[in-house]
Formats: sequence, structure tokens, C-alpha cells
Amino acid sequence: MNNSSKKYTNATTLVLICGVIISILVGVKTISTDADSYPRRPLTNVVVWSAGGGTDVANRVISAELAKALGTDINVTNKPGGVAGSLGLSYVNQRRSDGYTLVGLSESCVTAAVMGGWAERMDTWYPFIIGGSPDLISVSANSPFTSVEQLVAYALANPNKVKAAAAGSGSLHHLNLLAFAKGTQAEFKFVPYPGSAPSQTAVVTEEVDIVITSMAEQQQLIKSGQLRPLAMLTNKAFSDDDIGDIPTALDVYPALKQHLPITQVIGFAVNADTPDNIKVKLTQAFDQAMQSDKVKQWADDNYFVLSGKSGAQASDVFSKLESLFGWTLEELGAAKHSPAKFGINKIDAQG
Repeated sequence: MNNSSKKYTNATTLVLICGVIISILVGVKTISTDADSYPRRPLTNVVVWSAGGGTDVANRVISAELAKALGTDINVTNKPGGVAGSLGLSYVNQRRSDGYTLVGLSESCVTAAVMGGWAERMDTWYPFIIGGSPDLISVSANSPFTSVEQLVAYALANPNKVKAAAAGSGSLHHLNLLAFAKGTQAEFKFVPYPGSAPSQTAVVTEEVDIVITSMAEQQQLIKSGQLRPLAMLTNKAFSDDDIGDIPTALDVYPALKQHLPITQVIGFAVNADTPDNIKVKLTQAFDQAMQSDKVKQWADDNYFVLSGKSGAQASDVFSKLESLFGWTLEELGAAKHSPAKFGINKIDAQG
């Protein structure tokens, strides 16, 4: 190569390098400017579970109030599928970290890695926790089972004959089913569905025999007489004027206390690398939305316990659940991958 060609090549390389640097600087300035004026357009909340379920409903309620606080619209869509919500998680995780795409998620999403859905930890998110509702076991109004003792006795005598719906594989409800089976020594045939709503429809139509979802999700079906509650999966029994008294399975089968109860946690998140000033604006709007009368009234009407944690506090909750769920699934023989593969340490459930 002669000197002229070398000079031309060097000059071209220099121009390209300068162009890349300028593009990066312009991009950084654009992101900074966008963050300062956030939000300038509507947001999208992508819920990882199907429409009508607990995560979907809670996100629609909070999004309506969050939109008022931010002064823009929030469009709520659903992208169920994958494992433990991994389809929706992956979709949002690949979006630009500009605060315009939220992911509506739940505690069940912490199992996405160990169940083979994707390879990310929960620290990829900056979360906001709306709250949760306790899980229970119910059957259709036409079911022959009128008590949890009858159900377990039949399941023990007929292994894998009782078909059980509990949302998707690796979900909180599925984990509760596994723990219930372990603690009672009964074997159930798990039938996965892309969310709580289709799981509940399946038991109402007698496509399956039992369903495990939350009280917030089941309450309308119980009140209308379409579902018959058999037992709570909590430390205490449940009592309500509209629903009646529901015993806890943990009193009948003490072995259940080895893994239960496990708390439901519903909320939304943005990518962890979203600019700090956008996180601040979202947090301020979230705090305002959580204090609204509409959110509080909805929670009271739907047996939903509000949280309001965000940022580091919410991340700590999800980190502990990631450990608890992952290692519980490992102990129950249901995990596709060991939590250790992803650097998930085993911590005490109360830690």
C-alpha cells in the first residue's frame, strides 16, 4: 500500500471514529433531554399474565391512577406465555430503558430462570410493589368435594387422577400446589394455564377438579356460587360476611408449614438501567397513585393488601422471593436448573 492510500485509509478511519463518537454523544444528550421532559408521550404497561387475572387487574387499577399522576395515558396490554411470564419479561427487557415501557409482573416471575424461561435475575428490574392477596384451594359448585379432607383422601386413593389448575408452571399458585401435594403426600395432575383467569374458568367448567389462585381473583366466583372454597393456604383461617368461613389447610396438615405460607407480590417494573430522574418521577407518581381513594377502595373490596414499596425496598423483597421460590422448587424436585447456576444464594424465608 502506497503512502497516499495509507493517508486515505487513516483519514477515513478517523472520520468514522469521529462519527461514532458524535453519534454516542448525541444519543446521550437525547436520552438526557428525554428524561428531563419525561413523560412526553403515553406509556405502555405489558402484563406478563393473561387478562382478567390478579396481576392484570391490579396493574390496570394502578395504571389508571399512575396515568393521572404523570399527566399522560398508560396503555395496558398482555403478553402471557413462556415460563413464569418469561415471554413478557424478555419483551420488556429488550425495550429501550426510557421509562415508556413497564412490565406488569408478580412474585411468580422470580422463578423464570430456574424454570428455564430465561437466564436473567430479578435485579434486572427496578420494581414497584402494589400488594397481594392470599391463595386458597377451591372446586366447582358441582364438585363432590366439600372439604379439604375429602379432597386429600380421594387424591391419596387415586394418585394423579385429580386434575389441578394453578396458573402457569413455576407460578406462585403452582408452587403452592407442589407444596400442598408434598405436605399431604397426595399426587395431583397439574394442568398449566397462561394465568389465573383461565385456570378458574377451567374449574368452573369442570375441565379440571381444583384450582389454586388468590382470594382477590376468586372472590367474585365464590360470591356468585360458581366456586366452592375448601381451604386457605395461610397460617390463619378466613372469615368474611359475604364469603363465609374458610378453614386453613395448615391446621389440618401441619407438614404444610415446612413450605407454606408464601406471600403473593404483584406490581410493575422498569429496566434497572432506566435514568435515575425517570425513576424518581415514576416513584413520586406511584406514591401518589397508591394513596388515591380509588386504589384503597379497590383493595378493600377485593381482599387485597396494599404495599407501596419501590426501588431498593421492593428489590429486596423480590430478591428474597427469588431465593425462597428457587430453592423451594429445587427441594420439591420441580426446578429445571439449580438456583446456584444463577448465583441465587439460599437464604432463610424470614431473612
